[in-house]
Amino acid sequence: MNDLSTDTAGMDVAAVVADLGQRAKAAAQELALATADQRNLALREAAKALRARTDDILTANAADLDSISGKDAAFIDRLTLTQDRVAAMADAVDAIAAQSDPLGRTLATFDRPNGLKIDRVSVPIGVIAMIYESRPNVGSDAGALCVKSGNAVILRGGSESLHSSRVIVACLAQGLLAAGLPEDAVQLVDTRDREAVKLLLHSTDTVDLVIPRGGRGLVSLVQKEARVPTLLHLDGNNHSYIHQDADIAKAVGIVQNAKMRRTGICGATECVVIDRQIADQVLPLLRDALGDCELRGDDAAQKILPGIIPATDADWDTEYLSNIISVKVVDDLAEAIAFVQAHSSGHTDAIVTENHDAAKRFMTAIDSAVVMHNASTQFADGGEFGMGAEIGIATGKMHARGPVGAEQLTSFKYFVFGDGQQRP
Repeated sequence: MNDLSTDTAGMDVAAVVADLGQRAKAAAQELALATADQRNLALREAAKALRARTDDILTANAADLDSISGKDAAFIDRLTLTQDRVAAMADAVDAIAAQSDPLGRTLATFDRPNGLKIDRVSVPIGVIAMIYESRPNVGSDAGALCVKSGNAVILRGGSESLHSSRVIVACLAQGLLAAGLPEDAVQLVDTRDREAVKLLLHSTDTVDLVIPRGGRGLVSLVQKEARVPTLLHLDGNNHSYIHQDADIAKAVGIVQNAKMRRTGICGATECVVIDRQIADQVLPLLRDALGDCELRGDDAAQKILPGIIPATDADWDTEYLSNIISVKVVDDLAEAIAFVQAHSSGHTDAIVTENHDAAKRFMTAIDSAVVMHNASTQFADGGEFGMGAEIGIATGKMHARGPVGAEQLTSFKYFVFGDGQQRP
């Protein structure tokens, strides 16, 4: 089983990572030939195992929490598992199992004049290395999505979540074995040695895609070191823009949820942008609705709300992941678009307005993976998009963008059918 009980300290980490890659490559070949029923059975059995081992997972998570110090509240929240969160993990795995099969879909068909028939068919990517920080539930989501899409996955979670990750991966392995599939389809890099990350990024012979999910430090490392293709998940410096034609009560409710529902997730709003025409009406209501959230405002916001903290240039580019929000007052839609474009991380941005022309202009102009109208940015989540779960929010423009579910973890190839044709 992958439920390793010993640390790899003192081991040859290069050898460990090389072995993981070879085993994952072999497992990916088997998984690509598995039926949808087998893959779905593996996921349903994994969900059962997660529920049955809830106490083990929580005990392991308690050990993770005991091993850290000096971390902020947002980090601790992301690391913490509860009975409800473990139940949500299992429910997400079941939801992924219930989805239609992303493999073997005929994406296009071409009938050529020479009689050749060409089908473009969805296939697995192969071996995916998932590198993530602190949130142990990401391992469950990523493992389940990879199994569903026929990919083997090597999980390298944050060192702080190692105890939790061991038990979660063991549950996924239990499901694979129950379905007659190789447990090596989901493996854990069971070491705290950071060299393992670089080694994964250099594993061009065995790894087909690397997906990082974490802060700018991790993403910068991946961008610098990766020799394997990457699907980047960047930070969520998200904006909610309250347009002059907004329903003010609706706007305040949306922003309150977008910021305060969970401040430590990448879908949280970090900056609210408000049209000057309604700022004096909105800001006092918003301050009250946000409760203990610290507001940092520009000059115009400070005049309306004396005593709030002045915003610095750095605030406009900061993903707080805590009870802090910046406030920018703008003259009109054009200035709002220019400001958001200049400071957004390309994750999720929203407009609140009853003016549909303004909404269309904003959503078309803002170059983010997810753009919203009259909705909380916290809906930027694969589960909320009907994907069961997500492996991350891709903020680039190639291959996949926005929430990455099972369908986005497939590639395609061409099946060409002939009857003796020879090219002249």
